[in-house]
Amino acid sequence: MNDFDWKNLIDPLFYIHFDVNGIKLGIYIVLFIVFAETGLFAGFFLPGDSLLFLAGIYSRELIENILFIDNDFLNVVLLSTLVALSGILGNIVGYWFGSKSGYYLYNKQDSFWFKRKYLVQSKDFFEKYGGKAIIFARFLPIFRTFAPIVAGIVSMDKQKFMFYNVLSSFIWSFTLIFAGHYLYGFLLANYQIDLKEHIELIVLALVGITVLPVIYKFSKKSKVQE
Repeated sequence: MNDFDWKNLIDPLFYIHFDVNGIKLGIYIVLFIVFAETGLFAGFFLPGDSLLFLAGIYSRELIENILFIDNDFLNVVLLSTLVALSGILGNIVGYWFGSKSGYYLYNKQDSFWFKRKYLVQSKDFFEKYGGKAIIFARFLPIFRTFAPIVAGIVSMDKQKFMFYNVLSSFIWSFTLIFAGHYLYGFLLANYQIDLKEHIELIVLALVGITVLPVIYKFSKKSKVQE
């Protein structure tokens, strides 16, 4: 913690290796980030997809923060399940907040933690895709923060919301964590490529895959409106 740099806030490895006086807290930080990114406004800038992908690579290290399991598959399953549960809880909080404060949010002034345009864009996205937006939003930064809030604002049926909430959270966590874990093992075993030595490229690639299509879509939409 003595070498803290503000850039660490967008570095997934900072959270995975997080410790206080030698006590490793990475698993708790990862779970909190997943909760915050899906349930709190403060979470929209946090690393999501890249964090889960890298968590898959470091799954054993993370799970050993709480218990030792001498089985890679069980480590990955347990980590994915814990992440999924955090995502589900985060969405529930977001839905509740949206249902209670929709009018306030639409009239709230912009700040570092809140941008009204993200709420409006998420609402358009939600209206276009309906319940499926909850699933799509899991894989899209910013949208996964505001989608459950918008669902609460538009009073989406609670049972329908919970179905998509649970489904999307498990798909998101299992897909990215398993991909990170087994792609790492495959490349290392077959091509001697250690993904741990290319973390920055992985983060940039995942950011590009998830963020650039969103930027392109809304830049194109803005041009049409002009």
